[in-house]
Amino acid sequence: MAPNAPRPAQPSDDASGDSILRFPDNRLLIDLCGELDRNIAQIESGTGVMITRRGNELALHGEPSERALAERVLLGLYDRLEKGRAVGPGDIDAALRMTSAGGNGGDDRAQLDMFGDGARVEIRTRKKVVEPRTAAQRAYVEQLFRHELVFGLGPAGTGKTYLAVAVAVSMFLDGQVDRLILSRPAVEAGERLGFLPGDMKEKVDPYMQPLYDALNDFLPARQIQKMMEERQIEIAPLAFMRGRTLANAFVVLDEAQNATTMQMKMFLTRLGEGSRMAVTGDVTQIDLPRGMSSGLVEAERILRDVPGIGFVRFGPEDVVRHPLVARIIRAYESRGEHV
Repeated sequence: MAPNAPRPAQPSDDASGDSILRFPDNRLLIDLCGELDRNIAQIESGTGVMITRRGNELALHGEPSERALAERVLLGLYDRLEKGRAVGPGDIDAALRMTSAGGNGGDDRAQLDMFGDGARVEIRTRKKVVEPRTAAQRAYVEQLFRHELVFGLGPAGTGKTYLAVAVAVSMFLDGQVDRLILSRPAVEAGERLGFLPGDMKEKVDPYMQPLYDALNDFLPARQIQKMMEERQIEIAPLAFMRGRTLANAFVVLDEAQNATTMQMKMFLTRLGEGSRMAVTGDVTQIDLPRGMSSGLVEAERILRDVPGIGFVRFGPEDVVRHPLVARIIRAYESRGEHV
């Protein structure tokens, strides 16, 4: 370290048993605490400790294990600020989840940004940089970049489709694929919508809206429109995939639990040279007619041990929507009912 370089944040204990964290850059400490100490309040809620600011120090009061967790989270977030990266509620949520999953060993600040090969887990798109918030999301993103076919299985709100579309956009922008193909079965979720008016696009767009929503998070609207006109982006029902060979494309199949066994086999065999596929779904939310088997359930059973295919399973702990969503999912699961 250069003689005049600021020392990193330093932990210590005081006579009362509190943990004391000293931060060399008071401006970064202000950013760490957040407006009206909102960031500190979120960390207190997530760890169970009480945090008090004293000048350029933060005092942590609570059980030793809780203080250790809060200490690792604070040091990790401060390290993030030192690297010129922002800290918001989502970043704090990710730090709490990742650090809790990381245990007490190793360099926990590195665990917030790294996976096994030492590369930071981030997905760069035109509008934002997306980072996984849980260990399962981190493993999922890693597999999406490494494998040609990946299944993301789990409840709503865990980021399965969002992250798959983000990786697809990132790989397109990097020139690794020539086009994006986003699909889902046109199956009604319990309602009967009747005959929708308009042309074919207008009829299927209501089913495809979640895919449009994800794209709009990553690309400017004008660019999406241009790419769709040039067929660099296709959004179509699963039935439209029959007979095609999808080469040099990143293909995402959303809500795959509503694909029949034959549709799933048809879709998976569309994989062409230079292409990748992500298949996402929740086997607890099957909307197929009674007595019809889900192709996603069959695919997991048949392909689980096939080399080169990745499977990542998410749980309620990976829900990154409103915290109440995770509690709703757990409540239904405890009664043996599906959400």
